[in-house]
Amino acid sequence: MSLLDAREAGAAAARRPLRYRRVIDLIEEIIAAEDLQPGSLLPTQKELAERAGVSLITVRRALQELERAGRVTGHQGVGTFVARPRIVSAPTRRGGLLATLGDRGAPREVTTELLEVRAVRPGAAAARALNLAADADAWRIVRLRRIDGRPMVFERAHVPKALAPSLNEHRGELSDSLYSLLARRYGLVDDYEEQYLEVGSAGARERRHLELPSRAQIVRLRGVSFSAGDLPFDCFEQAYPAQELAFFFSGRTSRRLLPADELDDWRDTGTEGRGR
Repeated sequence: MSLLDAREAGAAAARRPLRYRRVIDLIEEIIAAEDLQPGSLLPTQKELAERAGVSLITVRRALQELERAGRVTGHQGVGTFVARPRIVSAPTRRGGLLATLGDRGAPREVTTELLEVRAVRPGAAAARALNLAADADAWRIVRLRRIDGRPMVFERAHVPKALAPSLNEHRGELSDSLYSLLARRYGLVDDYEEQYLEVGSAGARERRHLELPSRAQIVRLRGVSFSAGDLPFDCFEQAYPAQELAFFFSGRTSRRLLPADELDDWRDTGTEGRGR
């Protein structure tokens, strides 16, 4: 084969769709032709391999790509299903969780289960974020947020005890918006936030509350809320199932009061605060 022939053959190969793309196209055709709805079972991997004329390895690659895109979801030993559309969240919007959810489709129902509220000695990173002295206490609030009945957000927050001294006496109101409670009771109004987002493995407690399988990936959002006077009054960490949500960001130039490496660890020191 001449050099020209080899170049032409290489160019032709580059124009041919990758084999796993053929499987993706086939699955999309099946979903459309059979009008499959979220929760519908797709053909087995073996059936897809036979219909596309490819190997099982190629089929698995295609399903991985579709699952990463939120188009399908796999359950070991059961099969692959058409996934529910991802919930769109805009975490930079001001207000409670409901205010951050996308507007498309039917209105969402958000419910909150309060798991814990207690005074603790926050860890070094959280203390720095909140401008707290080493011996200052903060309220740790742990909540599980459900969207349309499905566990979607495992949330931990720290609020300086000095700014909200009786927060633990308002447990009933903590089943609603924390921001509304802080504004109403203590005059702490959210003016802007600085946030840090990463994707990683879920911890044991996150898997349990979010009902996730082992090795599940989560989107972890950490941030600090500031009042109009640049007073930090809430540092929070939220874990979302990575396959269930998509995130939309639109914002202004950050004031960058906190370096990114200050937002990476909200663990407490292990010392419980006084006056719980």
